[in-house]
Amino acid sequence: MSGSSRTPSKPHGARGLSGGLAAGALVLSTVLASGGTVLAASGPAGATNTTTAANAARCAGPNAAALCAQPGDLLDVTLDQLHPTQPAIGFDQIYYKLGRYSSPKDEQAGDLNKRFDDWCETNGQEEAASAQPGARISDPSSFTCTVAVGDETPDTLAQMKTVVVGPGGALYLTDGHHTLTSFLETPDGGPKTHIRLLVTGNLSALPTAAFWKTMQDNKWVWLRDEKNDPITVDQLPTRLGLASFHDDPYRSLVYLTRDIGYQAPAEAAEYLEFSWGTWLRGRLDLASYDLRDPASYLSAVRTASEAMSATPGDTEITPGLTADQAGRMAEWNDGKKPTGGEFAKLGLPISDKKPGKLAFALDYRAKVAVPPACTKTLTGTYTGPLVVASGVTCLDRTRLTGPVVVRAGASLVSRGADITGPVQAVGARTVSLCGTRLTGPLSVVNTKDRLTLSGPGCTANALNGPVQLVGNPAEAAAPALVP
Repeated sequence: MSGSSRTPSKPHGARGLSGGLAAGALVLSTVLASGGTVLAASGPAGATNTTTAANAARCAGPNAAALCAQPGDLLDVTLDQLHPTQPAIGFDQIYYKLGRYSSPKDEQAGDLNKRFDDWCETNGQEEAASAQPGARISDPSSFTCTVAVGDETPDTLAQMKTVVVGPGGALYLTDGHHTLTSFLETPDGGPKTHIRLLVTGNLSALPTAAFWKTMQDNKWVWLRDEKNDPITVDQLPTRLGLASFHDDPYRSLVYLTRDIGYQAPAEAAEYLEFSWGTWLRGRLDLASYDLRDPASYLSAVRTASEAMSATPGDTEITPGLTADQAGRMAEWNDGKKPTGGEFAKLGLPISDKKPGKLAFALDYRAKVAVPPACTKTLTGTYTGPLVVASGVTCLDRTRLTGPVVVRAGASLVSRGADITGPVQAVGARTVSLCGTRLTGPLSVVNTKDRLTLSGPGCTANALNGPVQLVGNPAEAAAPALVP
């Protein structure tokens, strides 16, 4: 294959295998079915993973692959099939990934771009081996991984993200919201990007109420918002994408303390980083830091990671989970001075040959259009018409039916909404649609300040109807659309 390549390396460290997968030899077989592919992973060589006669009747139709999947199976999916099980993510973690994916720094250092490593690792194939010119993660034939499909090992499988099959064969992502959102948001990815996930449970036979109870009993869902307030399952996002989630800065903070204040253990608890984030909220006030300034942000990371490392190992950071069980590092920064180790790497500026995570995150965040503050927010289900006569009306994952009219001087901000009906804005101050599914015509004329339909940090829209854009700021002339 022409293009870049690298010498294969040894497998990364593994987290614990879920769903009863045992260490040792695995027998991998491909089961082709309508609606997808299940790669069934059985136990030690010679064992089998069969579908019982009782289940055979439901193993047909468009959701056959999901309905028949058993714990330990590898299920091939597209990103738009997945339902989140948490309401928030750390945007700065996504911004780091997107900033690095769009940067030539990796290639300039003689390596492959990190997005190929991330895809291969997530797909159970260790890391990238080579990539053709113009390779895209949405086209796995354009690059190769160090471990071929069918040659996976317990170590490589342990790096995969996890999914639970729910009623009707719906797929609920239980690990990997940040990674897969990064794949969806990067320009060479998108909602139709394929990835394999490790099935940890098949609850498709349960009614809805029993399904969610089982999810909570198994700690396969996180029902706390970005302020750590409780939510209901009805308030969870319905799809991946930055526009579908709220931003939890403490979740980003915990990600940046990785390998400085904590290391994810092999048998990591579900939603481990959220547990650490909840613990940190009572010990560090992020409002006292300027998270737009690298030095101030780095100071917050140091304070947080030192607190994590310094707490006694038997301290419960959340009920039933001690600091040691959550991966507390007994020596901050692995015993190295602030000028060395992972902490020093984290703070390297964007001008460096190998910038730190923080620099990539802040550089990308600076490119994201910031909408005006909401004066009115609509959530849940709303039946129109909706007339925005003044101020800033925000649609936050709203399911809206009816026409939307934005009058002169008013603003509309839609994130992750589903709108059925026409949207018309004439002389509006700001119109911003990101991650919005619109069934009906869109007409935006003579916007005064900003029209945002695409760009960094703006999840692609699905606009199912005619689009008229006249006399608006030039940056919105070609909206990005979901394919």
